[in-house]
Amino acid sequence: MPKAVIVGGGIGGLATAIAFARRGWEIEVLERSARIAEVGAGLSLWPNALRALDALDLGDEIRSRAREEGSAGIRDSRGRWLSRTDIDAVRARYGSPIMMHRADLLDILRAAVPESAVHTGVSVSEVRADGAVVHSAGTSAGDLVVGADGIRSVVRRAVCGVVEPRYSGYTAWRVVVTPAEPVRDIGESWGRGERFGYAVLPDGRIYCFATADMPAGTAGGGLGELRARFGSWHEPIPALLAAADESALLKHDIYDLPPLKTFVTERIALIGDAAHAMTPNLGQGGCQALEDAVVLARVAAEDRDLTDYDQQRRPRTQMIVQRSRMIGAIGQLSSPVAVLARNALLRLTPPSAQFKSLAPILDWED
Repeated sequence: MPKAVIVGGGIGGLATAIAFARRGWEIEVLERSARIAEVGAGLSLWPNALRALDALDLGDEIRSRAREEGSAGIRDSRGRWLSRTDIDAVRARYGSPIMMHRADLLDILRAAVPESAVHTGVSVSEVRADGAVVHSAGTSAGDLVVGADGIRSVVRRAVCGVVEPRYSGYTAWRVVVTPAEPVRDIGESWGRGERFGYAVLPDGRIYCFATADMPAGTAGGGLGELRARFGSWHEPIPALLAAADESALLKHDIYDLPPLKTFVTERIALIGDAAHAMTPNLGQGGCQALEDAVVLARVAAEDRDLTDYDQQRRPRTQMIVQRSRMIGAIGQLSSPVAVLARNALLRLTPPSAQFKSLAPILDWED
């Protein structure tokens, strides 16, 4: 029985473990954290990701614990619409996008992986070309090593050498709140060098996210700063911030990866953020990791030649990285003239054009 050693127990790593196990492979998952858990964040799963989950026989369970996304779009800080997403057209052509808590997705994936296959509290220090993985609990060996260990991947060094992530120029806050009044719409609002978005989770709580231009590593940035930045924006943003708990707030600088020359060597493959970390502007980071898992398992099971995986996944994911980076740059514009021009252009762009722009991303099947 062939064996895959998977470094990283996040969404991509667990999905990869499931995909290989269902093709008859022995699996070993090495996760550096003491426990596999996610806190404080919502997650959009677009139809392309749901097709990947269907391929893992988990799509129905995922949908049962999620909420279909409703109308969405972009407003300015005063609440005036700049653009609308034609969700009905997306639903008719590709299926319904859904929203759920990341922890719920992780729980479902974790439950589908044999308990004995997952080893937590294990830090990987080196991966060798022969498939050996050196870690804090000893050494593991496999016919294939999968790097699912994030943007600062150790496994990636064995494939591409040292590759430094790129700072986007902005930081992000995330928090889940229980609103005083129900919130039904979703979407983003764009200001000058700042954005705020929110979406409804299945239990009625609201997942909020915000961005602001600032140097990497800027200290502080708690709820006081968020309320100062966004407290005068349109409703329900002030009410959501009023309901937020400081202890639940997450703040992270946003990075992505420059294009890698390859995702594979002879016995090593990269997936997810280790291969193509992207800014969150298209909601495709987790979605692409799920696609990776399905394609990698199929390719490895069919012919063991990882070149095919690289040829299928690298052009697609790098296109999405670049597109997401560009959207972030547009959304973070701060010059008054540039913002006026951006907003005018958004108002003039018909929903049909936005729908067509989604086709290369959503129209995926393995």
